[in-house]
Amino acid sequence: MSCRIDRVLTADGVVLRMSGRIAAHDLDMLRGLLAQETGIVAVDLTHLLLIDRDAVKLLAAAEANGVALRNCPAYLREWVARERAQTNE
Repeated sequence: MSCRIDRVLTADGVVLRMSGRIAAHDLDMLRGLLAQETGIVAVDLTHLLLIDRDAVKLLAAAEANGVALRNCPAYLREWVARERAQTNE
């Protein structure tokens, strides 16, 4: 299974619903999608199955730039927090 990203417009802004596996080869696509959005953006991780470290770094950077991470599993929330802390050191 590969990565799938659905773009959904809501009253609050844009939600990128991610499902499947996110690996390093998917990051350019995700960066491009995030870069083209101008308003409020959220990433919904409800259906995420697997993620690698490079993808976590990208999510941490996106969150630091105002992107909301929705339905983020606890282990991933902790991992993102650690990546953000290491970046800030």
